[in-house]
Amino acid sequence: MIDTNFIKDNPKLVFDKLRLRNYNFNLDLFEATEANRKKYQTKTEDLQASRNVLSKEYGMLKKEGKDDPALNKKIESIKADLDKCSSELNDIQLTLKELLLDVPNLPDDSVPRGENEENNVKIREYGEPTILKGKDHLEITSMIDTDAANLLAGSRFAVLHGDIAKLQRALIAFMLDKASEHGYTEHYLPMVANTESLTSTGQLPKFSEDLFQLTEDYYLIPTAEVPLTNLYRDKIIDIDKFPLKLTAHTSCFRSEAGSYGKDTKGLIRQHQFEKVELVQICHPEKSFEALENLTSHAETILQELNLPYQVVELCTGDLGFSAAKTYDLEVWIPSQETYREISSCSNCTDFQARRAKIRFKEGGASKLAHTLNGSALAAGRALIAVIENNFDQKSTIHIPEALQEYTKFDFIEV
Repeated sequence: MIDTNFIKDNPKLVFDKLRLRNYNFNLDLFEATEANRKKYQTKTEDLQASRNVLSKEYGMLKKEGKDDPALNKKIESIKADLDKCSSELNDIQLTLKELLLDVPNLPDDSVPRGENEENNVKIREYGEPTILKGKDHLEITSMIDTDAANLLAGSRFAVLHGDIAKLQRALIAFMLDKASEHGYTEHYLPMVANTESLTSTGQLPKFSEDLFQLTEDYYLIPTAEVPLTNLYRDKIIDIDKFPLKLTAHTSCFRSEAGSYGKDTKGLIRQHQFEKVELVQICHPEKSFEALENLTSHAETILQELNLPYQVVELCTGDLGFSAAKTYDLEVWIPSQETYREISSCSNCTDFQARRAKIRFKEGGASKLAHTLNGSALAAGRALIAVIENNFDQKSTIHIPEALQEYTKFDFIEV
């Protein structure tokens, strides 16, 4: 959530920055609602002050054994006006909150300007892409069974079995160990989150259609970013503990609303998938440095797996809702002859921290921390990349050396 005081002090700047994100901020509505809030806030405070003064006066009279029916009637009238005014103020505050909860984070000045993903900027690349002569991961191995998953649950699910299931488990364990080497503390988390948690990290209310809702207040998590970040909701963090570095492997669940017809084949876009997430919570002055570090931590995994990839900086029009700056890691998928996103590393600045009230004390003042997150990595897409980039074009998938101590085998016969 954006600081309302910053919007009031810099209305044109906020409007222009949000336009860069293809978001048309209704500044007139905000200013009118804020003016109305201020009006009723002042009126409420004045009524409270009047009630307190008169109540004190009436209390003194009662102590002296006296009564003043006219004064009592006036107090009752003020209480009625106060109740009405407080109700109006509450409604206005809710309207203002709903308005602000819909507004995305402001892009950092360093983010390249652009309308959509076509305007993203390639920063660097690693490895040499290869072509797979048309075979994809489903054609290479029958140990990925989407037909069985369709019988069990429906489309956009998969059943993995045998050595391919072991390979995915090995990838997850490898990713967690690499995160640990970079100083991230591993967590085991609930895969259900409540409304407040999802609101704090920006998934609600704007993206409710992308979530699997279980009950009125419970949802399946779309990413471990949600519970990891919310571990520090409503907390004041000791500044000496910065940066907090957290990781977790979870299943992730997304309805993929609006994506029908896209990537329906194979493991690219699933309703349920495995992911290892990295989260950092740090001092505001260190967050952009932390973004570079977090991105490099995710890159290390791809490098040790010897998978070709590229790093892309997202333009203003392609940024995620909570992000001020994002790098996407895109791994080479031979069968598609293209790079596909496998990790998105973002600095959310104080956007999530303001929603979640994640703070620290400095110089006697309470300040908002900055939050960052990134995948390290999406296991399903990593599995595709390992299979396709290490297939010998005949009958064997060679296991990257970094994974062999986890799999206990160095190839899979398909």
